[in-house]
Amino acid sequence: MAGIPHDHYEPKSGPEKWLHSRLPIVGLLYGTIMIPTPKNLNWMWIWGIILTFCLALQIVTGIVLVMHYTPHVDLAFASVEHIMRDVNGGHFLRYLHGNGASLFFVAVYLHLFRGLYYGSYKAPREITWVIGMIIYLCMMGTAFMGYVLPWGQMSFWGATVITGLFGAIPFIGEPIQTWLLGGPAVDNATLNRFFSLHYLLPFVIAALVAVHIWAFHTTGNNNPTGVEVRRGSKEEVKKDTVPFWPYFVIKDLFALAVILTVFFAIVGFMPNYLGHPDNYIEANPLATPAHIVPEWYFLPFYAILRAFTADVWVVQLVSFVTGGIVDAKFFGVIAMFGAIAVMALAPWLDTSSVRSGRYRPMFKWWFALLAIDFAVLAWVGAMPTDGIYPYISLLGATYWFGYFLVLLPLLGVIEKPLPQPATIEDDFNSHYEKPAE
Repeated sequence: MAGIPHDHYEPKSGPEKWLHSRLPIVGLLYGTIMIPTPKNLNWMWIWGIILTFCLALQIVTGIVLVMHYTPHVDLAFASVEHIMRDVNGGHFLRYLHGNGASLFFVAVYLHLFRGLYYGSYKAPREITWVIGMIIYLCMMGTAFMGYVLPWGQMSFWGATVITGLFGAIPFIGEPIQTWLLGGPAVDNATLNRFFSLHYLLPFVIAALVAVHIWAFHTTGNNNPTGVEVRRGSKEEVKKDTVPFWPYFVIKDLFALAVILTVFFAIVGFMPNYLGHPDNYIEANPLATPAHIVPEWYFLPFYAILRAFTADVWVVQLVSFVTGGIVDAKFFGVIAMFGAIAVMALAPWLDTSSVRSGRYRPMFKWWFALLAIDFAVLAWVGAMPTDGIYPYISLLGATYWFGYFLVLLPLLGVIEKPLPQPATIEDDFNSHYEKPAE
């Protein structure tokens, strides 16, 4: 970790010295697991190991499933049924893979919201945050293309709706959509493209994760106080930190065991709970499902996409100013991707000098509303597009953008933060101080 004194690996035996002089892989691993880590990290810092496990699970199960899958519109659905019925353990592998995606997104959303609350995006960790957001976008792309592969009704029509969004881009949208589909409509070329990219992107994600880990090993971990580790002598560093091994490794493994207990219970007893029954019907271009919905982890942003209809005044205003170039459909696409972009811009939108939300009394309330808003958007994204639901979507989308574009810059100016501890050691001692004898 640059700037923080810590013990370095020193090879002792002859073979260790020989290897270290040629390929210092042991030293790299030693530096990773023995990195000085703030001693006051709480249970919200467990999600890194959950995400690492999920990535490994998805890659391993995906490779095995690919051995039995046929990426052709006439055979894909049957090949999935073959996996479920004829391949030894095939149904278990598929349920692991499908529910593993849900666990992946549960962990990444908790990881993101932890970062937003504790200010993990602030200097000097802006690059770490942006890389994390790129990983999230790659996850969304991978999950969407994976949802198409079973070639059920929801797979086909979900692909039709989502790829149709690219066609809404003025001037260049139609060529992009045609290139993405491999033709004028969702068909065999589309399935082949999505299969290829779904197989490739997890390895891109793995490479980005390595860069992400490298980035925060360079800047050091954030912690619940937002106070930096003292970077003086080794003695001062040791007062604020403990080695990652064994302290946090054991803690993370315990958390992983608890979460996997719940995960395997879901895989074993309710594996289709988060899926859609229409995806067990083979794709039929001539029969549209009554209600097309994406997987649950896309629902908040799907709700934002649908919130901006032609009768919303801001859509009408933008359409008028642009001479009709930006219609309601394109505005919705901009809003959906913009909702992710404003998260990525949080390091520059937050003007507060205090990193952690723990010491920001006004921020806490607005952040709690943001978390509730995210849950409401997920709920309303699964609802029909009539009645009161469009108004709830619009209200939720308005607050989402208002939080990042208005509240974060404003709170840094008007909010009076609470006193922060001088050091991580002071915070740790205040929670775990030994009682006087």
